[in-house]
Amino acid sequence: MSDIIRRDPRAEWIARNRLHPLHAAMQPASASWMGPNGVLRKNVHGLGFIGPNGIKRIDRSGAQQGGTVKRAASEQVQLPLHQVPAPAFYICVVPDMAGGRLASHDRDVLGLARQLAGSDGAVLAVVFGECKETAFARAGVDRLLLLDSEGYAPEQRVHDLRAVDNQFAPRHWLLPDSRNGGAELGRRLAASLGQRPATRVWQIKDGTCLGRAGAGLQDLAQPLPRLILAAAECAEPVSETLHEALPVQLPTDAPRCLPRIEDLGAVAVDPAATPMAEAEFILSGGNGIKDWGLFHRAAAALGATEGASRVAVDDGFMGRERQVGASGTWVTARVYVAVGISGAIQHLQGIGGCDKVVAINLDPGCDMIKRADLSVIGDGAAILQALIAAVDNWRKSARRDAA
Repeated sequence: MSDIIRRDPRAEWIARNRLHPLHAAMQPASASWMGPNGVLRKNVHGLGFIGPNGIKRIDRSGAQQGGTVKRAASEQVQLPLHQVPAPAFYICVVPDMAGGRLASHDRDVLGLARQLAGSDGAVLAVVFGECKETAFARAGVDRLLLLDSEGYAPEQRVHDLRAVDNQFAPRHWLLPDSRNGGAELGRRLAASLGQRPATRVWQIKDGTCLGRAGAGLQDLAQPLPRLILAAAECAEPVSETLHEALPVQLPTDAPRCLPRIEDLGAVAVDPAATPMAEAEFILSGGNGIKDWGLFHRAAAALGATEGASRVAVDDGFMGRERQVGASGTWVTARVYVAVGISGAIQHLQGIGGCDKVVAINLDPGCDMIKRADLSVIGDGAAILQALIAAVDNWRKSARRDAA
């Protein structure tokens, strides 16, 4: 072996180029050093690591994943516990809880409530109906109140919220300004309390709230009211602290008001007729789909709205109105299943608002697999056939149990 030290020009270029995905791996492990004047210097560019999509991420636990120290995937980050034994005031939040779980819009509203509560106040979450969520503590909830509710009963919900208002006297009420029920319930509560709400609020600063106006082209600034209907992305979700989420109850059961609205249940809607922007469950196909008849049968069996990538639309397999992406339709589905889609940047932009993304693909290194919350590596046709069989078996067992 030669003792001559040889240079690697490519490695040196990567070490100088902060935008290169391998830049962090070429940096020294030390993030600080002693300067010539005895002052400790820190390398601000050495913090964090480069993710699989080339985006720089910051590991707040202190372990540099892009350096020599790596944290095991199964190891949980221990967040500091935020406790409020005796709250000076309450900030009350009524999340939509679509499907019994916190949506991204709900977490944004809880983040805004956390800002208003500060260190002395407590965030009180009022949840109606069936609750499947188990991560209230990580979402910034200090107190949790679960109330029974069946079907569409806005008058009873307003009646219950009035009881909450009498007991806890919250400083502010926050509801998501969404079509999932928060917008309607917030306006009904405002009318009952005699308050004028601030709607479509996207920022609160120095006692002033900014709301969208003029078809979303203008901002309306007004003093901070007691009741706020917040838009999506109004604040950053809580991610750096853990909260108690202590259960609370009303001292006595609130009397039931006489319902004037009869709930006849949900109306069956054809998923094929649902607009892409309003669909909650989308099954999307791309260039990897070879049997489109099987794809349509799978969408019908799952009750999903059909979508497609631009390649599939350009090839004539799907209509232009079914194209998902920046050059098509931006979707906000709760579940988005991508079959045979590699994940072009325009497509990934279009599904940025989806809660859960499931990717089915043969290529484990494609961008869609990196973006997905759940990845299935395998043949799309075989997986779709297995899904159809599983749904059929589940429905047959449900009929037997009902009989």
